[in-house]
Amino acid sequence: MSFISDEKLFSHNERVKGKVVIITGAANGIGKETALRFGQYGAKVVIGDVNLAGAQETVFAIKAKGGSALALRCDVTKWDDQVALFELAEKEFGAVDVVVPNAGVSEMGGFHIPKLNEAGKPARPTNMKTLDVNLTGALYTIQLALHYLHAPAKAEPGTLKAIILIGSMASWMSIPGGALYTASKHAMLGVMRSLSGTLPSSVRIGCIHPFFADTSILSIPVKLFLAGIPLTKVERVAGAIFYAATDPDASTNGSSWLLADDGEVFCVPKEEFKFGVYGMLDQRVNSIKNAAKGVGWWITYIRDVNRILGRPLLKAGIPVVAASVAWCYRSSIQSVIVSALQWYKQKGVDKRLP
Repeated sequence: MSFISDEKLFSHNERVKGKVVIITGAANGIGKETALRFGQYGAKVVIGDVNLAGAQETVFAIKAKGGSALALRCDVTKWDDQVALFELAEKEFGAVDVVVPNAGVSEMGGFHIPKLNEAGKPARPTNMKTLDVNLTGALYTIQLALHYLHAPAKAEPGTLKAIILIGSMASWMSIPGGALYTASKHAMLGVMRSLSGTLPSSVRIGCIHPFFADTSILSIPVKLFLAGIPLTKVERVAGAIFYAATDPDASTNGSSWLLADDGEVFCVPKEEFKFGVYGMLDQRVNSIKNAAKGVGWWITYIRDVNRILGRPLLKAGIPVVAASVAWCYRSSIQSVIVSALQWYKQKGVDKRLP
């Protein structure tokens, strides 16, 4: 793990000049501060928020300092609203370069207290807004980002394409009484780790994990409970988002960026998820990958396919499997054939010798 000082958080600001940044939930709090920072360094910022008045205030603040920004009323739980947001960015600014699915809410609905219906039986939970906004809404934003980023397969000079997710300390630990919020933030870490292995190398992805920050997402009772405990600075969280998006070091792509207290940001590279159960699973997965390289794996594979699909489909699939095996081991097979031909040729010469 490495610490990122406050002085370094905006050190790659030249990379955002002229780039188009979409941020949801930027009417206030972390989203607003992040939008202001991107705008300060020359990015064209597009804000989507249900609080249109607040989003427009952020736009005015960016424009007042010579920046470019737009706002659109956007309920992230509505697919069409989000499509309209991305379409606005492309129509007005011609591209989408950085996407920050920031919109979020705190725990709502009292999931940990089961409700009863009129018959005294368990009632279906009716308030799932926390998951609707924090998970479904974020997944909508991510899905659209995958389409609208138009990322090249490999990073080219001047390329900046990034998706920066907003997790929490709740991505790593539980929040008692906050089951839905904890689930949504665990999910953000999982989505980031999954996508980091499939995205083009030109697209950066990261997940930011702040401790409690002094924003409107915290209710008064929670703020009272946290009284006396240093909260994470909103400016530093925005800096972590900015750095995660702009860091040119390819080795930090797919990393988590933690703000565990009121101290510096520190980076956890994906290769360092190796402790405890992470380490155990890593060993298991690697053993499976290694086994897949051996002939024994193919025998087990064919046996299982036969059991699942039946003999007719197996017979039809044998040529495909054989071709796949031949392709995977083409270098080895070629070497064997060449050696065999050389041996046969030598034996023929030997027979003709007196």
